Amino acid sequence: MLPYPQIDPVALAIGPLKIHWYGLMYLIGIGGAWWLASRRLNRFDPTWSKEKLSDMVFWMSMGVIVGGRLGYVLFYDLSAYIANPLLIFEVWKGGMSFHGGFIGVMLAALWFGKKNGKSFFELMDFVAPMVPIGLGAGRIGNFINAELWGKATDVPWAMVFPTDPAQLARHPSQLYQFALEGVALFAILWLFSRKPRPTMAVSGMFALFYGIFRFIVEFVRVPDAQLGYLAWNWLTMGQVLCVPMIVGGLFLIWLAYRRAPAAPAAAV
Repeated sequence: MLPYPQIDPVALAIGPLKIHWYGLMYLIGIGGAWWLASRRLNRFDPTWSKEKLSDMVFWMSMGVIVGGRLGYVLFYDLSAYIANPLLIFEVWKGGMSFHGGFIGVMLAALWFGKKNGKSFFELMDFVAPMVPIGLGAGRIGNFINAELWGKATDVPWAMVFPTDPAQLARHPSQLYQFALEGVALFAILWLFSRKPRPTMAVSGMFALFYGIFRFIVEFVRVPDAQLGYLAWNWLTMGQVLCVPMIVGGLFLIWLAYRRAPAAPAAAV
């Protein structure tokens, strides 16, 4: 068993002001994606200015944050937020839904694309390889918060999390998700997008592999207490929400190669 590193969730406290690691992870994810996007900008559209890129990053970041929070409220704990609506503002405690953030990003891409003469999938193909940076950073934030841990296990790398009332050795499922949704997904998408691909193919690869990775990890991750298992003592809300991503990703890849010629390479 490995010892859990006791990391204070508060990175910096200045009087009543507290800066949490969870929030800093979002800034790291957004900043990293912004930096990579700036490196790929000329290949995506040489007529775009850095200011236009900044606008796109801003609106998509808003989609992540607002969509992620509203998604968690609607998908995972609606009754608690109806009882106490002010809880929705306590984002430093966690409670963000990837699937809600994904919907938020899609809506932002649809709006920003229409405003700037780009199709929805042109923008999504451009953005997709950078999203795993934010996903990986978010999972590190979950780990520091000692939340979303896994099932009890006797594997050598199991950990006892301070937030676990039972104090059992558990799978560090946050680190599994960091490795798969962050590192592995980034490598797959970055390498795939280095060569010319038809429009929708990169988006399809993102949806497919995120859905697969998340579906797998859910088998060893403890579901949210207020929901539990939805069926068969193993099906979780996360898995239910991943099924349309897997199916949709396969469909987009099939449609991309059936309909469109290869697009210009967008990677450095």
